[in-house]
Amino acid sequence: MEGECCLSHKTKERSEQEYKKLINRLSRIEGQIRGIRGMVEKNAYCTDILIQVSAVNAALNAFNRELLSNHIRTCVAEDIRAGKDDTIDELVATLQRLMK
Repeated sequence: MEGECCLSHKTKERSEQEYKKLINRLSRIEGQIRGIRGMVEKNAYCTDILIQVSAVNAALNAFNRELLSNHIRTCVAEDIRAGKDDTIDELVATLQRLMK
């Protein structure tokens, strides 16, 4: 169904360090987005806005890499050790979605 979210409804307990690192990254990204909005509101030059958008894309990609790395080292590794081979299929599907 179009627009339907593809959440698995699983949860993960993150360490305090992992949680803080991810939240800090998201807070910086959120600030960058607010900055871009301000640039649009102030009629900033297009290329200046595009450069900032590119920076946000890079920050989101870094967030994805961090989260994916943590996911593979914890959730995926634990599931494979427990014999849950369907986790590999889930990881492959996730990677395919990320690489679109």
